[in-house]
Amino acid sequence: MLSGVILAGGDNKRMNGQVKALLTFEGTPLILRQIAEMNKICSEIIIVTNEPRLFLPLVDRSVRIITDFYQGKGILGGMHAGLMLSKHQNVWVIGSDMPFVSSKAAGLLLDLKENLVLEAAIPLIKGRLHPLHAIYDKSVAETVAKTLQSGISDVQDVLKSLRWAELTEPKVNEQGIPSSFVTAIKTQTDYKNALQSEQSGSEIRR
Repeated sequence: MLSGVILAGGDNKRMNGQVKALLTFEGTPLILRQIAEMNKICSEIIIVTNEPRLFLPLVDRSVRIITDFYQGKGILGGMHAGLMLSKHQNVWVIGSDMPFVSSKAAGLLLDLKENLVLEAAIPLIKGRLHPLHAIYDKSVAETVAKTLQSGISDVQDVLKSLRWAELTEPKVNEQGIPSSFVTAIKTQTDYKNALQSEQSGSEIRR
């Protein structure tokens, strides 16, 4: 059983205040697109946000909407809340700005975590770790809390205390999964590029 957590906080400054989770792809808000993909493998979906009213009218009642216990702590604050309140031991954590999340990639990460008895499995794509779109053990919430209480809010500091392994790009490619699943939208240019990539993919599928 797997919980899916979407981190939908942040101030969206680089998007001129436009909420990234609500950006549309072929008329569908990004967060609904993510929920549909996560539902392929998750039996629970959680949105962590400091603005629940943005999502309450939009998502199905089965989706849980929660807020941070540690306010203003960025990704780690959202991770802590999602991990703490998840029903299942294994938790797939993503950012709300990721348009191409992949349930197949999440399945590979889950298998890696379980087979090696790890606390986390994290994609390593193009030489870079992606702690969002990773699978974590629920118990990692305790490590995150200790990190935050020490005054640190960097995900890399949490990883130093965990047993984790990387899912490499060749392993992903072997399964026919595009490495774009880790793409994140930070700026308007990123959004434009993601839309173009989506259009190109649609044309190929036709």
